[in-house]
Amino acid sequence: MIPTVKLNNGVEMPQLGYGVFQVPDAETTAAVAAALEAGYRSIDTAAAYQNEAGVGKALVASGIDRSELFVTTKLWNADQGYNKALRAFDRSLGLLGLEYLDLYLIHWPAPDLDLYVDTWRALEKLLADGRVRAIGVSNFQPEHLDRLAEVAGITPAVNQVELHPFLQQEDVRAYGADFGIRTEAWSPLAKGGSLLTDPVIQALAAKHDRTPAQVVLRWHLQLGNIVIPKSVTPARIKENLNVFDFDLSDEDLATITPLDRDERTGPHPDKFNVA
Repeated sequence: MIPTVKLNNGVEMPQLGYGVFQVPDAETTAAVAAALEAGYRSIDTAAAYQNEAGVGKALVASGIDRSELFVTTKLWNADQGYNKALRAFDRSLGLLGLEYLDLYLIHWPAPDLDLYVDTWRALEKLLADGRVRAIGVSNFQPEHLDRLAEVAGITPAVNQVELHPFLQQEDVRAYGADFGIRTEAWSPLAKGGSLLTDPVIQALAAKHDRTPAQVVLRWHLQLGNIVIPKSVTPARIKENLNVFDFDLSDEDLATITPLDRDERTGPHPDKFNVA
C-alpha cells in the first residue's frame, strides 16, 4: 500500500511514515498502535522526544514481524562525539526494545559544538557492525554535508529537514539529488496553521475533494520526499495515509511552488547548538 524508496545502500524505506515528535511517552504507545493498525510500518522517533520506550511497547504489542517494520531514531546533541554516540545508541536501542535499528540519524549538526564529524565516525562503525541498516543526518545544510564528505567513508542515506510548501529547501533537495541522499521532511504540514488555510492549498483540496493536509502530503510524495506526518487522532492518522489514489497535475504542483517564503516553524540549523 505504501510505496518504498531505495536508499543509497540498497535498503528500502517506506516513503510515508509516522512521526511522534512532541507526543508524551505515556500517550505514544496508543498513538503508534493506532498508526500501525492503520497500515503505517515506518515509525520515526528521537532520543530528545523522550518517548522511545512508548514506541517500543507499541512495536512489541503489535505482533508485527520485525522485518516488516522500519524504525528510525536520532542522536541528541549532548551525546555527540565518538564514544558518547555509541553509548547513546545502546540506550536508544534498549528503550525501543530492539536488536537493531533501520535508520539512525544525527539529530542536528550543532556546528558550535564541532562534533558531528567524530559522531559520524561512530555511526559508520554501527553500520559496519550490523547494528543499524542505514545511517543519516537531520537538519544538515549543504555546507555541513560538504564538510562531512571531506572525511566520511560513507555518504548519509537520508537528510531529514524541516520541509513544507512555505519552506521548500530547494538547495537541500538539489544537494541530496546530486549525491544520492534522500530528503525526508519533518513538519511536513508546517504544524498545520496558516499553511492548511492558504487559499492555494484550499483550492486544490476542493478540486480533488481532499483535505488540505492530504494535498500537501501528496505534494511531498510527488516531489520524491520521504514524509513523516504526526497526529495523535486516529481518524487523522488514517486520513494522512489515504493519499495514494489521486495525483496532483503539473499545473497543480506549479501553483504550490510560489508559496515558498523561507518560513521555518523550528530553529535554523546554523544557529541551533543546544546540548
